[in-house]
Amino acid sequence: MMMYPTPPTCTKEPDHRFRNLLGEEAWNNLPVAIRNRFGKRLSGGASVTYQGKVTTMRLSLAGRVLANLARLIGAPLPYDLSSVGHPAVVSVTEDVASDGQFWIRQYGRAAGFPQILHSSKRFAGPTGLEEYVGYGIGMALRVQADGNALLFKSDHYFLQILGRRLRLPRALSPGALVIGHHDLGDGQFLFALTLTHRLFGCLIRQDALFHDAKE
Repeated sequence: MMMYPTPPTCTKEPDHRFRNLLGEEAWNNLPVAIRNRFGKRLSGGASVTYQGKVTTMRLSLAGRVLANLARLIGAPLPYDLSSVGHPAVVSVTEDVASDGQFWIRQYGRAAGFPQILHSSKRFAGPTGLEEYVGYGIGMALRVQADGNALLFKSDHYFLQILGRRLRLPRALSPGALVIGHHDLGDGQFLFALTLTHRLFGCLIRQDALFHDAKE
């Protein structure tokens, strides 16, 4: 008799990592839907996928230059204005090796292949949460609860070279990044990304509307 491996699934044990970053009181004040999404522990190799569409995409001139230059290191920033109204997909997979998560975001475009952004979230570093986009480039994040939203705010950017971590000075920072997960009820949420530079103002603004995956 042939034996097939059991497909990875969500475990019944809750995931306390985001709750520990926020603190008990702030976590409990979040909508139940957000706590369910970020308190769901995935077994090794399991993924959860959310589907939706891009509703807003704005780029200043400086933002357009930055986003296109970033394509040289894997395009970690959205860059195509034509993505508005097109499908968006977010997939989260448990990273067993680092006890973190892999995030893949796919944004449709008016023509050509969709833009795919990938990153790795790790529960480490001085703020307790870091996001890596590849090429040794990472960002320390601070997590905050704000009403019906869970916010991820950049604290600083860094480079990892030959095992050493080099913190980028503020003058070389691309700006303050804020990613918001806003619960809208009825199984829907808004993913809102803003990148603001201290000299050039708002560089990038992207909103995407998603809905919970069916179990």
